[in-house]
Amino acid sequence: MPTIGARRRPRGQGGLPSDLRETQDQQQVPEMQGAPAEALNIYNDFFGLTHQPFALTPDPDFLFWSPAHKRAYAMLEYGVMTHAPITLITGEVGAGKTTLLQHLLRSLGPEVKVGLISNPSGSRAELLRWVLMSLDQQASPDDSYVDLFSRFQNCVIHEYAMGRRVILIFDEAQNLDRAALEELRMFTNINAGKDVLLQLVLVGQPELREIVARRDMRQFAQRVAALFALPAMDLATAQEYILHRLRIAGRTRKLFSTEAVEKIHHLTGGVPRLINRLCDLSLVYAFTAGRKLVDVDTVGEVLEDGAFMPMTFGDAEDGS
Repeated sequence: MPTIGARRRPRGQGGLPSDLRETQDQQQVPEMQGAPAEALNIYNDFFGLTHQPFALTPDPDFLFWSPAHKRAYAMLEYGVMTHAPITLITGEVGAGKTTLLQHLLRSLGPEVKVGLISNPSGSRAELLRWVLMSLDQQASPDDSYVDLFSRFQNCVIHEYAMGRRVILIFDEAQNLDRAALEELRMFTNINAGKDVLLQLVLVGQPELREIVARRDMRQFAQRVAALFALPAMDLATAQEYILHRLRIAGRTRKLFSTEAVEKIHHLTGGVPRLINRLCDLSLVYAFTAGRKLVDVDTVGEVLEDGAFMPMTFGDAEDGS
């Protein structure tokens, strides 16, 4: 098999445990032949894993509740339960916002009709079409804005008459411009007095919060009743996150050195998706070198080969 990261420095034994030291440089690595699934089985067997611990696709079995994620989810629940007109959750790319949304969707009961709109954009008529389609309503490109809005309003009123309120969830809502956000604010005018027919949940990157904080958006901001900015993980939380995913994947012994975890946190800024990517690459590098422990040099080799692009934006401590 091709060798990943062929340029390697001499490596000392350092302070590795005795059961790891004997295999650090001598162990033979099986060839990764055959289908990708077979290669993955070899990868898992080599490290004593039953599942891939750092897959980039969300998996509810690996859900990790950091203190910040618990607070963010509590705010989501608070917004839904108190019938907040608008709930706003922000965080960096890969911070776990979509995972929180998926958990919320699984928890909602039959008294709620949910419309999920991902990556919303376009004119106000296009936005209405996305909304109607998310609610299983027809939305022809030939329909006028008036027709579309009338259909949307009738849908919301019908759901309310059936004992259900409508919650529209906008993922990647930072793509909405000022005009679109103003349109969403107008949607909430459907609510009459204490009767809440419609709620909005907006989830997006930190720039969404910056847009809403502008002076010309103050009318929109006044309807935001639940708000939370999801920060990146600190070092201690990142360490627990890595251990948690390894435990779920069947690993009972240490796999990443303390120094490796510190470097991973530094390079990723504590963003979960980036942690997953760098941990997975580090395991691949350790596997090809026959190492049973991922140490700081292994992580460094991933970086030297250009296989991972470190986080270079924002402040790793506040996640923005």
